Amino acid sequence: MEEMRRGVPTWQDELASLMDGGLQYDDGSPIDLTADSISEPRSKSSGFGSVDGSGSGSESVESLKDQVTGFMKSWGEMLLDLAIGCKDVVQQNLVSEDSVVVRKLRKPAAKVSKKLRFLNEYLPEDRDPVHAWPVILFVFLLALTVISFGSDHDKSVPVLKKIRVHPPGASRVQLPDGRYLAYQERGVSAERARYSLIVPHSFLSSRLAGIPGVKESLLKDYGVRLVSYDLPGFGESDPHRARNLSSSASDMIDLAAALGIIEKFWLLGYSSGSMHAWAAMRYFPDRISGVAMLDPMINPYEPSMTKEEMAKTWEQWPRKRKFIYFLARQWPSLLPFFYRRSFLSGNLVPLDQWMSISLGEKDKQVITDALFEELYQRNVEESVRQGTARPFVDEAVLQVSNWGFNLAEFRMQKKCKTNGVLSWLMSMYSESECELVGFQKPLHIWQGMEDRVAPPSMTDYISRVIPEAMVHRLPNEGHFSYFYFCDECHKQIFSTLFGEPQGPIELSEQRTETHEPDQPESGLSNSSTTKD
Repeated sequence: MEEMRRGVPTWQDELASLMDGGLQYDDGSPIDLTADSISEPRSKSSGFGSVDGSGSGSESVESLKDQVTGFMKSWGEMLLDLAIGCKDVVQQNLVSEDSVVVRKLRKPAAKVSKKLRFLNEYLPEDRDPVHAWPVILFVFLLALTVISFGSDHDKSVPVLKKIRVHPPGASRVQLPDGRYLAYQERGVSAERARYSLIVPHSFLSSRLAGIPGVKESLLKDYGVRLVSYDLPGFGESDPHRARNLSSSASDMIDLAAALGIIEKFWLLGYSSGSMHAWAAMRYFPDRISGVAMLDPMINPYEPSMTKEEMAKTWEQWPRKRKFIYFLARQWPSLLPFFYRRSFLSGNLVPLDQWMSISLGEKDKQVITDALFEELYQRNVEESVRQGTARPFVDEAVLQVSNWGFNLAEFRMQKKCKTNGVLSWLMSMYSESECELVGFQKPLHIWQGMEDRVAPPSMTDYISRVIPEAMVHRLPNEGHFSYFYFCDECHKQIFSTLFGEPQGPIELSEQRTETHEPDQPESGLSNSSTTKD
């Protein structure tokens, strides 16, 4: 070991060699190790000044502002690098053709793009839809944000009334398929009724509406038994999973049979409730004595409407109402989103707000009346009793979809059975092979000329395709003013339909109905009447 150590200098030898040669700076100058000269050479070669700032160093001290600026620049560079990295990750894993997201969304995106392709027609020809629509969407969202936080917040917000849930108590009948239908009767009893009048209600309504504000004395003067009922899913009526206009007409006939209306009855359709009256006229014309319609709604997409009639109809509605019709026709699954933020929100939304309509002056006077407000609140509360959007979606979809028939079928015309040219020539000189088709009962339509919900252009279309319809055009009347709480209006309607008032039937008097009584159709005898 000692021999090995002889070739390796110890630490004492190394220290001694340093002391003998002296310590030197990088430039070769020796270092003075005396106490007085230690600090001075270092100050010359180092890049730092003295603590009191009196040093003569060539470089200045870095300020706090410079430090903060450098820190922020470093963070900016780091964030930029992070964003670039995230962009690369997204492009490689989400946007590439082989990514899982693209493979799953390719087909749904293609379907949506196909449905929205017609919107490209509204773009300028020199604009690429791929670049134009993202810009339009961004501007739309920006404008929506500005509107939401704009001047509306400076206005006073009206206090909304809460929708109350009332205990059930409606009279109900059981239909042949087991469902229950809620109804309400007013006027004279079944034994003394000269006329039975059935009223299907409109959208966001119920059996409680009937003929709003009609006097009991008027019903008795004309001997009218007034029956209104809840459509499936509304009020206390059970929902129908596959509801259409054919089933709606069958429900009406089953209700009449269950209530003992074996004779023909009259129909009254108001607004969108007229849709169900049209269905009964189409599928069960032999059970109907006549029809009255007030401001009737038709399918706004009716293909047989002319361009002028279509334009006059749609120009009356604001953009929001047009958008709701568009959703009902294209994407009805989105309607509950809007319904739950309006009349299904638990608050009583003002009428003109959920209808997305600017009403006329006369209608505004009607809806601010205390009687109207009371009925409107109770009617809406009953309509949304079940708390589900399904019946309202069904009703909206029914209005804008294919009805299964067109209104031109109700036009009375001669139809001859011809099996060839010879039969056709014989039919020109003989009436034996010809019959009169179409709706051959009275059809009266009252139309407010200031109506902005069901525009007069709809009635113009009806009168064109059904010339036999007796149209009563009402100047200065709106959608509500002629039907709600108008005693004189109700009297005019009854006198037009039934003639002079004859009162209810005396028990010893024979029925004076001009039509022969019809027996209820087969399969309806199982209906029963109950009261919950």
